[in-house]
Amino acid sequence: MAQADIVPAARRTELMAEGRGGAIAITGASRGIGAAIALELARRGGTVACLTRRGRGIESAPVPDDLRPRILAYACDVNDEASIRGAFQALAAAGHGLSALVNNAGLHLQGRSEQFSTADFAAVLATNATAVFTVSREAFPYLSAAGGGTIVNIGSFFDRLGVPRNAAYAASKAAVAALTRCLAVEWAPQGIRVLNIAPGYIETDLNREFMQRDGVRDYLKQRIPLGRPGTPEEVARLVAAVLAEDIPFFTGATLYLDGAHAIAH
Repeated sequence: MAQADIVPAARRTELMAEGRGGAIAITGASRGIGAAIALELARRGGTVACLTRRGRGIESAPVPDDLRPRILAYACDVNDEASIRGAFQALAAAGHGLSALVNNAGLHLQGRSEQFSTADFAAVLATNATAVFTVSREAFPYLSAAGGGTIVNIGSFFDRLGVPRNAAYAASKAAVAALTRCLAVEWAPQGIRVLNIAPGYIETDLNREFMQRDGVRDYLKQRIPLGRPGTPEEVARLVAAVLAEDIPFFTGATLYLDGAHAIAH
C-alpha cells in the first residue's frame, strides 16, 4: 500500500471514537486483564471483538446492558492457525472492519529449570510468543485494508529480569518485545503501529488468592515502590490511552507498567 493511501491518523482516531473505525480484537478476553481491556474499550465507545477459546466473550464479570451491543464474541484458539483465520473471517463477514488488535492471551507455567520439561517450555512459547506472531500476521491484511491501525501486545516486565523458576515465561515475554520491534519496523509503511505494554505484578481474579497470601503480599509491599500490585483496570486504561492517541511516530516501544518495581534499588 502506498503511503498516500494511508488513512490519516487523526481521521482513524475520529472513526474509532465514533464507533465506525472497525472493531478492536482482543485475544484471551474472557477474564483477567483481557476482560478488563474489553470493558474499558467498550465504555469508551469502541466495538470490541473478544477472541476466546470458548467463544463466550467476557465470562468473569457481568457485562452492563448498555455495553452488550459493543462487545462481540468469537471462538478462537490462538494456537490453531485455522481457528485464528476463521475468527477474523467471521468478524469481517459480520460487517466489521478491524482498527486494532490486542494480543493478550497467555500461559504461565513455572518450575525449576533443571526439572522443567521441554513440552512445557514449548507450550509457554507457543501461546505467549508464537501466537502473538500468528494472530498479528492474520490481522495484517484487515488492518492494511483499513489504511492502518494499532497492535498492542501484552508482555511482561519479566522480559528484562532474571527470575528463578520462570525461564520459559521470561523468554516468551522477551520474544514478545522483540516481535513488537520487528513488526513495527516492517509494517510502518502500511500505517500499522505495534507497541508492547509490559505489566509487573497485576492482581486479577485468576491470581488473587496467591497475591493475598501473607508472604506474597509483604514481598510486593516491600519491593514495589507504590506498595501494592497493579490492577487489570490500570492496564486497560493504558491500552485505551495508547489506542485513543493515535500517534504514528510512536511505534515499536515497550511501555513498562510495574509501579517502578523493576528499577527500584
